[in-house]
Amino acid sequence: MSESQNIEYKSTWHDDYLKWVCGFANAQGGVIFIGKDDNGNVSGIDDHKRLMDDIPNKIRNAMGITVEVNLHEESGKHFIEIITLPYSVPISLRGRYYYRSGSTKQELTGASLNEFLLKKSGKTWDDVIEPRATFDDIDEKAVATFVQEAEFSGRLPESKGLTVPQLFDKLRLTENGQLKRAAIVLFAKDPAKFYPNTFVKIGRFGKDDADLIFQENEEGNLIMILQTILEQLHHKFLIRKVSFEGMKRIETSEYPVPALREVILNALVHRNYMGAPTQIRVYDDKIVFWNEGTLPQGLSIEALKGFHASQPRNILIADVCFKGGYIDSWGRGMLKIYNACKEAGLPEPEIKEFQNGLLVTLFKNNLTEEQLNKLGLNERQFKAVEFVKENGQITNKEYQSINSISERTASRELSQLVEKKVLKSSETKGAGSYFYLP
Repeated sequence: MSESQNIEYKSTWHDDYLKWVCGFANAQGGVIFIGKDDNGNVSGIDDHKRLMDDIPNKIRNAMGITVEVNLHEESGKHFIEIITLPYSVPISLRGRYYYRSGSTKQELTGASLNEFLLKKSGKTWDDVIEPRATFDDIDEKAVATFVQEAEFSGRLPESKGLTVPQLFDKLRLTENGQLKRAAIVLFAKDPAKFYPNTFVKIGRFGKDDADLIFQENEEGNLIMILQTILEQLHHKFLIRKVSFEGMKRIETSEYPVPALREVILNALVHRNYMGAPTQIRVYDDKIVFWNEGTLPQGLSIEALKGFHASQPRNILIADVCFKGGYIDSWGRGMLKIYNACKEAGLPEPEIKEFQNGLLVTLFKNNLTEEQLNKLGLNERQFKAVEFVKENGQITNKEYQSINSISERTASRELSQLVEKKVLKSSETKGAGSYFYLP
C-alpha cells in the first residue's frame, strides 16, 4: 500500500514526526509506520524496544493525547505502527497546529488557523458576534433590496412588515441583540470599516500580467456589490456585441451573464473574508476570478462538474443568499457555470486551486494558448492561428506558403481548425478559400 492521505512511511523515528501525529489528530486520523521505506516495504528498525516506550510517552507529553502503538515483525525485521484517531478538539504541538491535507503536513497559521479553530468549536467565521457593530451600521437600502428579492423567491415566508432587528433575528444574523459578522458582510454600509479586504479588485490587462491598463475597486456589502460588479464589468471592462433584429437593437455580452453572475456569487459567498480581496482579471481572450479559500476537505475540482454536496464555508452568508434567491443549496453553482458556457458555445471553464484559493477562468474563444494546447494543434496550425490574429484572415494558399506543404495537407488541417471552432471558413472552396476568427 502506497502513502496516502491517511498513511505515512518512515524508515526511522525522529521527534519531528510528532508534527505528523498532530496533523492526523486534527484531520481525519491516520497511521505512521516506522521501519518502512517510501514504497511500504519493511526496512526494519533496531531500537524497537526503546521506541515502544518513548513514542507514546513523547506524544502524550507534547500533545496530551494517546495513540495506539503496535510492534510488528515481518521476515525477521521489526516495524512500528502508530495509529492516531481524529480528535474533535484542536490539538497543538508546543503551541503550533498542524493539519494533514492530502498526503502533506501543513502548519496552520493566520486565517487558516482561525478558520480551523472555529470549525473545531462548531462555528464558522461568519457566525461570530461582531461587538463593534450596531444597527446604525446597517444599510437599510440593502435590506429593502434583499426583502424584495426574498419575496420574489418565496424562500422567506412571513417576512413582510418585520423591523430590521426582527428580520435579522429570523435570519439568525444576531445573537442576544448583537450583530454577527455575516450581517456586516451582507448588509453593512461600510463593511471595510470592520474587515478591510471585503472589496473586489477588477483589472484590465493587455498582453500579460505585467501590462495593467486600468483598474477599479468595488466596495460595499454583498447584496449591493453583486450588481455593481456586473455593471462595472459590462460598462467598462467587457465589450458588448451589437446586432439588430429589424429595428430592435440587441447587445450580447462576451461571456454569458448567468456564468458571470454565478462565478461572482461563488466568490463572494464562499471566500475567506479574513484573507486577500477577491480579484477579477480581464484579458483580451479570457476573464479570471480568484478568491481566497480552498475547497472543502474531500471535494475535488472534478467533482464540481457534476453532483456534489453543498459545503459552504460561510454558512449564514450562504443561507441568507439562498433565502434571497441568489443561490440554491444543492451545490450546483459550478455546474451552472459549465452549462452556461456550453450553451453559449464557449470553451469549458478552467477551475483550479491556486495560492490558497480558487481560480476560475472563462474563455472567450478557443484562441488562448491554454485552449489551443488542449485541442492538440500541431505547430503549423499554431502558426496559422497567429497569422490570422495579425492579418485578420488566412487563405488556403497562404497556409501552404507559410508551412511549405501541399494543398491537400493544408485543406485537411484547416478543416480541423474549423471543426474545433478555432477558425471559420468562407463559402469558397479549394485553394481560394479563406479562414478567419469566429
